[in-house]
Amino acid sequence: MPNPSASKATGKTRRFISGVVEGFYGRPWTMEQRTELFQREKKWGLNTYLYAPKDDYKHRMYWRDLYSPEEAEKLVALITAAKKNGVDFIYAISPGLDITFSNPKEVATLKRKLDQVSGFGCSSFSLLFDDIETEMCPADKQAFSSFAHAQVAVTNEVFTHLGQPDTFLFCPTDYCAAFCTPNVSQSAYLHTVGENLLPGIDVLWTGPKVVSHHITVESIVEVSSVLKRAPVIWDNIHANDYDPQRIFMGPYKDRPTDLIPKLRGVLTNPNCEYHPNFVAIHTLATWCRSEGGRVGGQRDVEMSGDDDEAGSDPCYSPKRALTLALTDWLQEFLSTDQPGGPRPLNPTHLKKESSDEEPMQTDVGDPVYVPGSGDNPLFTAEPLTLDDLQLLSELFYLPYEHGSTARTMLTELDWLKAHREAVGEAETELTAEWRSRAKCFDVMCVAVFTMFNRLSNAPNRSILYDLYNYICDIKSGVTLARAYVKQLGGQSRPSAQVMTDDPEPWGFRGGLSGEFQRMLPCHGNRDLFRHPPMTSVYSIRPFCPEDKTEIQKIHMEMQRGEAKAPAAALPALISDGLAGGQLSPSPNCGLVLEDERGVCGYALGLTDATAAALNNQRTLPGDFPSLITMQLHPRVTDPAPARRMIGSLLSLMKTSGSRGVFCELRQGDRRMFDFYSKLGSFTTLKMAGLPQDVVAMGTSL
Repeated sequence: MPNPSASKATGKTRRFISGVVEGFYGRPWTMEQRTELFQREKKWGLNTYLYAPKDDYKHRMYWRDLYSPEEAEKLVALITAAKKNGVDFIYAISPGLDITFSNPKEVATLKRKLDQVSGFGCSSFSLLFDDIETEMCPADKQAFSSFAHAQVAVTNEVFTHLGQPDTFLFCPTDYCAAFCTPNVSQSAYLHTVGENLLPGIDVLWTGPKVVSHHITVESIVEVSSVLKRAPVIWDNIHANDYDPQRIFMGPYKDRPTDLIPKLRGVLTNPNCEYHPNFVAIHTLATWCRSEGGRVGGQRDVEMSGDDDEAGSDPCYSPKRALTLALTDWLQEFLSTDQPGGPRPLNPTHLKKESSDEEPMQTDVGDPVYVPGSGDNPLFTAEPLTLDDLQLLSELFYLPYEHGSTARTMLTELDWLKAHREAVGEAETELTAEWRSRAKCFDVMCVAVFTMFNRLSNAPNRSILYDLYNYICDIKSGVTLARAYVKQLGGQSRPSAQVMTDDPEPWGFRGGLSGEFQRMLPCHGNRDLFRHPPMTSVYSIRPFCPEDKTEIQKIHMEMQRGEAKAPAAALPALISDGLAGGQLSPSPNCGLVLEDERGVCGYALGLTDATAAALNNQRTLPGDFPSLITMQLHPRVTDPAPARRMIGSLLSLMKTSGSRGVFCELRQGDRRMFDFYSKLGSFTTLKMAGLPQDVVAMGTSL
């Protein structure tokens, strides 16, 4: 097995490469952020930065173009800052999109570009041939027996031209096991690279996949034997440039520390957003330090594996590494992103000498506002805590797993949804368990809202702005889930948003990409929390007397949801008699909605409601002699069966001779009020004798 720390070309010891690659697709980091990164790397014991932003045109698309004087000045400053912090600045160039390997002028152009960067003070380089077409042009096909031979020939020539730098990295086109044909050990491409690439050149490798869940010692031993050298891992475990809705703030994990002696180095290619990478880089540094003497000294912290982590690493604990990172990150959150903070202005300095003009108005010296006894108390922002950051990390963990709190919330929501029938029954052990678990779920939801509020008020706004879209998105999702559970439990009236085909835009996952995915047969089969799909099938049938008991249950449950006061305090409706069983619907004027669990809705009609109106001290409008009532169980969230049922009932009422129908609704029943309003045919009616907080709506037939 090759020794990754010994150069075959010189025999001298080379340090283990550890650090960050800026190699994602998207907006590159700023010069200020990169300079801050070098300082962090120095502090945490990392030693390398690979400059490879895909959206630097002169790194990839326009690789032939030399840097302008202004651009050169920035790169010189960046390389100088890296050296100042003991960080090896590796300049990467990616000519593979359109280079003609067999053209000497093309190779000369590549050398000229790297010579320019060398003149900036850079002494480490990398040639990248990732994410390109593998078909060679006709000229290259005549000159080289394979694509690998073409890449290796140019790489060796450039490496030699630059004087065989101590650090020179090569990224193959087949940079992970998934790309190898037929596999790693039999890959003709990798064997060509291993046999022909000069020994002083190191090879980048992402593991089994582009984004590898696990990287094992066995897999590295296999690829090392083919490449005839230990690879440098380009680790995409925290990369998020492939999905703008995801960000990853879990710890570096699922790479045993036994890998370290088998590797030449590890570079993390993290999130596009700079500030949220604190955890990814910090925990990588902890991982690198866990193997004494490899990255620069003995272990400075005890990192033995946790007993509760399956297959725990005796030298590294992701959980403890995460806690260390979040503890340090908290201090950055609580400090202003403007060093020293804004200096207060002194009004006397703003006043011109020998001038009668009033000074600029400032808040310096203003009296502190103290609210009176009847005034609103002053808003006080709660400080962010370590628990908040722990929750943030668990909600945005890693590509292949959610954090523990996120898993618990998904599990509980799934259980509460699957056992929602327990809430409508008499008090049983299952009912008590449902309410207990619903309460626990609510506590977790509130913790998310609290975390959001504290993050929103954190002093360091730069970190917040990188996170804001993500935390807004999770807050929205949790808000909808919480409202749904409360509705199932009868703690709040059913939300109109749950049963509508015209929700607010925050009530559904939008975007053209989402619509494309939902049309595909496999959408959702890679959810980290998996359960069988649930599709409700509804049927509508005529009402029969045996349905009265189930209809009464639904009626009473919906009444409990409409008011915080006891049901007896609600204003009486004429239709209460229909749903409660005191009145019978007219012949052929009743319908029942059923799903796989039984009756879940009803629509009942009374063709002549004159007597019922008199008993309730109402005066019917002349054009609307008939009464209807409809209600659905909260588990019915699809408005389509409700529209079909009310449409069928209106047809039956017309057939029975009715010329117009009305319904009564309590103002608190926003769900049904919105439903009738959006049908388009129902309008608000004036009716003598209506109780306060009751609305009448009607339509002609």
